[in-house]
Amino acid sequence: MPATKTQDAPYPLDEQLCFTLYEVNMAINRAYKPMLDEMGITYPQYLVLNALAEKDGMTIGAIASRLSLESSTVTPPVKRMEQAGLVERRRSKEDERQVHVWLTPAGRELLMQSRCLGDTLLRRSGMNQQEFASFNRQVQGLLAALGRNA
Repeated sequence: MPATKTQDAPYPLDEQLCFTLYEVNMAINRAYKPMLDEMGITYPQYLVLNALAEKDGMTIGAIASRLSLESSTVTPPVKRMEQAGLVERRRSKEDERQVHVWLTPAGRELLMQSRCLGDTLLRRSGMNQQEFASFNRQVQGLLAALGRNA
């Protein structure tokens, strides 16, 4: 029988969704790390690749917004990705303050290789693709609800 909250104590950790999601995040990072290491990229760089797959040529600010980060957090990994030949940064001709980021052929190739991360997560979840997608939509619904009430 699960423990219950007493009036003067918080819920036990295993009954707190925030802790469960934290543990899930840590487990996903542990599962992804060996594959990311083999590809020579970090998790933030993986996210940048995927954001650019949705819309190549985004500005640093747009990438940051898509990833719910600050521009100053996105710039260092993008610079490292440029040094590795995965992306190209170009200043906007209309507004030189804006920097657009484009995938290179090597970046596109690595993006295709990185599909193994999602495939691994789906396989390890024990869910089929429809169940996994439904679960993801539920979590996204929770995120949207929490965002509305922030």
